[in-house]
Amino acid sequence: MRQILFSGAIGLFLTLIGTPLLIKLLARKGYGQFIRDDGPRGHAGKKGTPTMGGIAFILATIIAYALTKVITSSDPTFSGVLVLFLFAGMGLVGFLDDYIKIVKQRSLGLRAKAKMAGQLIVGIAFAVLSLNFADARNQTPASDRLSFTQDFGWQIGPVIFAIWALFMILAMSNGVNLTDGLDGLATGASVMVFGAYTFIGVWQYQESCANQLTAGPACYEVRDPLDLAVVASALMGACFGFLWWNTSPAKIFMGDTGSLALGGALAGLAICSRTELLLAILGGLFVLITMSVVIQVGSFRLTGRRVFRMAPLQHHFELKGWSEVLVVVRFWIIQGMCVIVGLGTFYAGWRATK
Repeated sequence: MRQILFSGAIGLFLTLIGTPLLIKLLARKGYGQFIRDDGPRGHAGKKGTPTMGGIAFILATIIAYALTKVITSSDPTFSGVLVLFLFAGMGLVGFLDDYIKIVKQRSLGLRAKAKMAGQLIVGIAFAVLSLNFADARNQTPASDRLSFTQDFGWQIGPVIFAIWALFMILAMSNGVNLTDGLDGLATGASVMVFGAYTFIGVWQYQESCANQLTAGPACYEVRDPLDLAVVASALMGACFGFLWWNTSPAKIFMGDTGSLALGGALAGLAICSRTELLLAILGGLFVLITMSVVIQVGSFRLTGRRVFRMAPLQHHFELKGWSEVLVVVRFWIIQGMCVIVGLGTFYAGWRATK
């Protein structure tokens, strides 16, 4: 358990002291946020705020994980490394997107096909690798069975699994990207979900089928649950430290660099901890905001009318007169309730099979 404390504390410390250094570097190079003309009027004052802040918590998370392994003299696991690979790989795609936006001073960075291609390459690599590297118990980092609180149903095979994994990765990365429209909103919501996955990893480790002394009918067949908790703790700590600088009024934005990376990490943790469908509850705010865009676009194309004043959903409430801070805090409350319901569902699933 020392690993979890170390990774979280190191991640927090690194972003608390490292983010202001990144802010100065980005400001000196003129890497500021480009604001769309059709956005809420109150956002005009954010133009020029340093972006690509996701670099701070990506590096902090990876360093925190590596230092934790050195300090505790423990070995990294394939599950932990694969989640970090997905996290950093999606962050790289987002970085390229952000960089083009800044250089060409336009609200759209990578072309849609190029951005999708980058996400597909990273996602497919993760999906393929996650079904390999079996341990002594023949457990791979991921399973080709669907999962809720544990694996269930028939094996779907590697091809369908890869498609399913890609859907989750794209959905979560773009869901966090859509949520990242107000100061601190996506960061604070992500902290809560990573906290939940830290708890889930610890619980799965304590109730692991690999532990012959405590294994029972409700045990978890997860390859490296404790190391997934270490990764989740590092992510939680790094995002917490970044939130200090990203909360209103934000001194730095995470950009697509950060939002795509966080979405990838959430999907990776869900896949490797065998809680894929549970992520829809734990990350309920991301799902809600993504659905608001789907509903808005669908309604406009079918009827020519808009359901919301503006999508994503957070901007609808801004245009109704809510202050930015009010929207963020209330959406954080919604996300907190989603995490509570998700963890309650996870525990109920364990009780039901005990």
